[in-house]
Amino acid sequence: MYITASHLYDYLKCPHRVWSDVYGPQEEKIKETNPFVKLLWDKGLFHEENIMKQLGEYLDLSKGSFEGRFAKTIEAMKAGVDLIYQGVIIHENLLGIPDVLKKLPDCSYIPVDIKSGMAFSGADEETGDEGKQKKHYTVQLCLYSEVLLKLGFAKVKRGKIIDIDKEEVEYDLVSPMGVRTKETWWEFYERIKKEVEFLLKDLHKTKPAQSGTCKLCPWHDSCHKWCEENNDLSRVFYLGRSVRDVFNEDLSIDTVDELLDLKIKDITDEKKKDPNSCKGLGEKSVEKMIRRANILVNTKKPVVYEKITFPDVEYELFFDIEDDPTQEFVYLHGVYERHNGKERFLDFTAKEFSREAEELAWKSFWDYIETFPKNGYSVYYYSHHEKTTYKRLQKKYPEVISEEKLEEFFDNPNVIDLYQIVSKYTDWPLGSYSVKAIAQYLGFKWRDETPSGALSIEWFNKYLEQKDEAILKRILEYNEDDCKATMVMKDAIEKITLT
Repeated sequence: MYITASHLYDYLKCPHRVWSDVYGPQEEKIKETNPFVKLLWDKGLFHEENIMKQLGEYLDLSKGSFEGRFAKTIEAMKAGVDLIYQGVIIHENLLGIPDVLKKLPDCSYIPVDIKSGMAFSGADEETGDEGKQKKHYTVQLCLYSEVLLKLGFAKVKRGKIIDIDKEEVEYDLVSPMGVRTKETWWEFYERIKKEVEFLLKDLHKTKPAQSGTCKLCPWHDSCHKWCEENNDLSRVFYLGRSVRDVFNEDLSIDTVDELLDLKIKDITDEKKKDPNSCKGLGEKSVEKMIRRANILVNTKKPVVYEKITFPDVEYELFFDIEDDPTQEFVYLHGVYERHNGKERFLDFTAKEFSREAEELAWKSFWDYIETFPKNGYSVYYYSHHEKTTYKRLQKKYPEVISEEKLEEFFDNPNVIDLYQIVSKYTDWPLGSYSVKAIAQYLGFKWRDETPSGALSIEWFNKYLEQKDEAILKRILEYNEDDCKATMVMKDAIEKITLT
């Protein structure tokens, strides 16, 4: 069985998926592709086609069997074809399909991948920091580079990315992964490749885990079922796969019930025996995990650890945005307003994909906010996403609101990220502290049968194509319910605090 770039990508997302795709219970795998995932594929393909049109003349080898395409790719590189699209390169158990094989002046080839995202993560225009190479981009280029080297069509370990901005960026495949990380990218790739090989040969088995990143995976339901049936540690909020594995391997603790029997002294004793044991298991963090586990399986009631006082104001605003990260486009700012016992929903929506529409929707939101007296209202949102996105919008449309005014807005103690309160001062008998998990626990129901931020993006793209008002109505109702769910959570926390 070949190791491919897709295997490396899947491993970085979830090692268990690599094993499951081959050896997992296939009857439990979701067969229908998630609409949002399909949207990403379509957008990626559309971006790829546009880039290829701009690169000039190329040999298209995207059709046919792997073996046939491999033979044609070798023939094309020997003939010195400048650009080869979707060629197949194979050596022993490695198979790569780089988007482009580009001939260099010395007649060797370099792999180029076309991505619909930014080339680097963590880039900051303000500081000039270019950011870091993305792991999944890098390991894929490493695989292509290794195969080309072994086939004799490359001379150095190099690769390039053409990103969403159509920039051609070279990736260094042999440098250290970071300032504090001695391991090089190539060493990291070799390690990941070996682990993928073990999984594909069924020489190493992994366990399912519950995680917020699993929502779009076709194995989501299967893994969730396994975790529930086996009372897996990852059922406890914020006890992820890596920490779970440390508990499993170093302390032989496999279930939530076993975690509840753990004494902190057990960890201290284990660390005395082996200083490399129980990495990441600090005393305070483990105490928090045990406390959450007890609430999850025993008390089964939410807890507020400190008295929380919310602003006593005339207007309460619960807001939530909808944006499409594939296009860096914010299409909806929703607000659920509560005033003197009366409630209403307001939306500020971009109904077409254009800078003008996005800017107008954002300006309309701020025009609405400015109608309130400075200390006469409070704002509630959930997670840092809104703040981060608004900072980006401010740079994009500085004439709408100044950087100083935006900072002043979020620095206002009446503007509250409710997630910070939930995560720091409360615990819930749940494995997830998302808006949907907590609000549904409190009895709130979304009107949509499949409420999802990812699906909202898919709905919006469909609305742009069809201009169907029923689709827009679905988006607005979903956003309104998200805003109302935030209100339900705030009220519940306040009620628990007072009792």
